[in-house]
Amino acid sequence: MSNKIGFVSLGCPKNLVDSEHIMTRLCAEGYELVGAYDEADLVIINTCGFINSAIGESCEVIEEALEQNGNVIVTGCLGARAEFVREKYPDIIAVTGPHVYEEVMQAVNKVIPAPNQRDFSLLPPQGVRLTPSHYSYLKIAEGCSNRCTFCIIPQLRGDMFSRNSDEIIAEAETLVEAGVRELLVVAQDTSAYGFDLKKSGIETNIYDLCDDLGDLGVWVRVHYLYPYKSVDRIIELMVERKILPYLDIPFQHSNPRILDLMRRPAYKEDIFKRVERWREICPDIAIRSSFIAGFPGETEAEFADLMQFLAEARLDRVGCFAYSDVDGAMANDLPDPVDEEEKHDRVERVMLQQAQISREKLEEKVGITTDVIVDDITEDQLICRSMWDAPEIDGQVFVDFAEGVEIGDIVPVLIDTSDEHDLWGKVVELD
Repeated sequence: MSNKIGFVSLGCPKNLVDSEHIMTRLCAEGYELVGAYDEADLVIINTCGFINSAIGESCEVIEEALEQNGNVIVTGCLGARAEFVREKYPDIIAVTGPHVYEEVMQAVNKVIPAPNQRDFSLLPPQGVRLTPSHYSYLKIAEGCSNRCTFCIIPQLRGDMFSRNSDEIIAEAETLVEAGVRELLVVAQDTSAYGFDLKKSGIETNIYDLCDDLGDLGVWVRVHYLYPYKSVDRIIELMVERKILPYLDIPFQHSNPRILDLMRRPAYKEDIFKRVERWREICPDIAIRSSFIAGFPGETEAEFADLMQFLAEARLDRVGCFAYSDVDGAMANDLPDPVDEEEKHDRVERVMLQQAQISREKLEEKVGITTDVIVDDITEDQLICRSMWDAPEIDGQVFVDFAEGVEIGDIVPVLIDTSDEHDLWGKVVELD
């Protein structure tokens, strides 16, 4: 047996960061990463286990790897349900939960002894990254201390545990020195960053962290904020352009009774007034949110409340998902489940309405000049994103080809065309 390792990373950006840490450890110990099952001596699968569709995808990949390779280690959120995984796949070599890098490495070492002593000097300072070289996710905390009834993340990843701010800033500085032009700050609840550290006498919070990150001279985009009152201060940093004017805030619903059933943080807040307030503070802010349709007990009137909220709030980016039972979630025991067909009909109604809102809001950007970051270059165009667009989940800006522009550059573009998702334009000047 040689030392070739295959790696599959599934799920959210937080999971992707875990994959990057494990792959960095593998390379530091002399293992070779390969891209095909039949080339690998061992396959590691970092799984997602958040909702049933993600569990299904994880199981499909595990089955594929077992069939095509046979030597498989499972880690990640589905790995937190070790009994389920082992019962379903008894031939798996090892199962570990999320963000336990040492356990994964111990399992690998048992099968394939490390080719050399761990030596991180053999790697680039930023380690192995699965994102393009010009942007990177920066995970600031593990786990979650909320107890939303539809979610099992605390069961899978534990309560929130914030990283030391000095450690985060040091990592961010390393990434910037390596050429990263956009930092994407992630945690399960970024707004709560630092709350848990107060017990140890450490005073830090998301505002101070963002303020420090904003001094690094790159785009800083913050994901997964919750609607606590402290968000208002963070939006002030957007006005100052310390961070991008982009608010990713998963409301999940607008109706107070449904939000109460969901046990959402700050559910008593009037979220429409909050949206109005944020736009007063930062008029060019883009607000992204996600919603659940068909939550147990959701009446047609309560769904209509959600539709009315979306019509009036006119959020810039919206995702909507049909409620899905997840093993272990408290919401499974709530009465009056919504019919499956009705759930999906409600999702369709949300997204149809939102498509028109998105089209109208993007039309308002025609004629303006805005900075974009270049993600890719083809023969005839630059594929970019504006400050209002996160990679892989939001729209793109397609720009006429311009000489001298490279991937990762941030260039000013005049927007001349739009549709319901994307923008088109031309570079107006170069340094």
